[in-house]
Amino acid sequence: MKLGIIREGKTPPDKRVPLTPAQCATIAQQYPHVDIVVQSSKVRKIKDEAYIAAGIKVVDDVSDCDILMGVKEVNKADLIPNKTYLFFSHTYKKQPYNRALLQTILDKKIQLVDYEVLTNKNETRLIGFGRYAGIVGTYNGFLAFGKKQQTYDLKPANLCEDRVEMEGELSKVVLPKDTKIVLTGYGRVGHGAREILEKLKLKEVNAADFLNKTFEEPVYTQLDVDDYFEKSDGSNFDRYAFYASGIGHKSTFKRYLKTADMYIACHYWGATSPFIFTREDLKDPAIKTKVVADISCDIDGPVASTIRPSTIAEPLYGYNPTTEKEDDYQKEGVICVMAVDNLPCELPKDASEDFGNELLKNILPSLFGKDEDGIIERASETNLNGELTPKFAYLKEYLAGIE
Repeated sequence: MKLGIIREGKTPPDKRVPLTPAQCATIAQQYPHVDIVVQSSKVRKIKDEAYIAAGIKVVDDVSDCDILMGVKEVNKADLIPNKTYLFFSHTYKKQPYNRALLQTILDKKIQLVDYEVLTNKNETRLIGFGRYAGIVGTYNGFLAFGKKQQTYDLKPANLCEDRVEMEGELSKVVLPKDTKIVLTGYGRVGHGAREILEKLKLKEVNAADFLNKTFEEPVYTQLDVDDYFEKSDGSNFDRYAFYASGIGHKSTFKRYLKTADMYIACHYWGATSPFIFTREDLKDPAIKTKVVADISCDIDGPVASTIRPSTIAEPLYGYNPTTEKEDDYQKEGVICVMAVDNLPCELPKDASEDFGNELLKNILPSLFGKDEDGIIERASETNLNGELTPKFAYLKEYLAGIE
C-alpha cells in the first residue's frame, strides 16, 4: 500500500498538512507494509526539508499512490482517477459550491473518505480541527477586545511562529476587574476556547452568578443549551428533543448580552433552532456586549451581528445595531465582530500536529488494516465504481442540481 500526502491547491493557500514529518516516520515504523511519500510543496508551513530529514521521500508525482491524503478540497483538475482520497470535501451538507467537485469525483471513480463524517459506531466524530478553531478564535476575541477598548495590542496569531509564541502574547491582556465573558458550546471548539480562558487564569462562575452577581476580578461562564433556550409553551426543557428539532423553543440569551462584555460563540446550531439573538435584540440600549468572537460563524444566522465572514488578514469588523450595517468597530455603540471562518490556518504547525495525532489514533488502524468498526466505510461518500455509497444516496438530487 502506498500513501501520498498531497500538496494543497486552494486559493488562498492553506499551509496545514494532515501529517507532520514525525507522524509520517511513526507510520513508516508502525505499518511496514505502507510506503509513504510527500508531494513537494512551496505552500505548507512545514517545509519539504523537514520531511526529508525525518527519512520521508519527497516527490512531485504521486500518481502511483493508492491512497492520497490532504486537508482542504482538491482542485478538480488535480484529482487522479481510481484512487482513494481523504480530505474535507464540504459536500455532505449539499453545499452548492462543491457540487461539481463531487460530480468529478464520481466521474473519475474515486473513493472519497470525508474527514468530516469519520465517526465511531455511536456516530461521534473522530477527527477535526475544531479544537484549534476554539483556541485561535478565543485568542482573536481578546485581540479584538484590546483593539476595541484601546487598552492593549496583541500580535495576530498568524504572525506567531507557533502556539507557544501566541500564548506568550496573552501576558499583555489587561482586563477591567469587572469584565464578564460568556461562552456557548461544549464540543471540541468550546473546549479549545477554555484552554485560552484557563491560560489567562480567568475565574469560572455558574450562569446564575454571572447574571446576578458582581465580581472583583474578570470572570467567564460556559453555557449549555438549557441555559439560553427554553420551551415556548413553558413546559420542561428536553435537550434531546431540542437537538432533534429546535421548533417550539425560544432564546433567553438576551439577558446575557446585558451583562457580558464579550461573547465567544462555539456552539453547534441547527437550521430548525431559533436564533440565539436577533438584530432587534441588539437595538436594546441595555445591551452591554462590545465584542463578539463568533467562532461558529453562521452568516446571517443565530448570532445576528455576524453579517459576513472576516479574514485572517482583516479579522475584525464592526456591526452597528442601529443601522444593521457594517461600521467602524471602534465607534461607540458599534459591536466589534471577529468571524474568521478558517481559524486553524492561523497556527498551521500546531493544528496539523493535533489533527495528525487524531489520525494516528482513531483512523489509520482502520485505513491500513481491517475496518472492523466500519469507520472508513461509514465515511466513504463514494466508491471506486463511481457510485454514491448507500449512506450518501441522498446526495443524488443534489448532484443533479435539484434542491
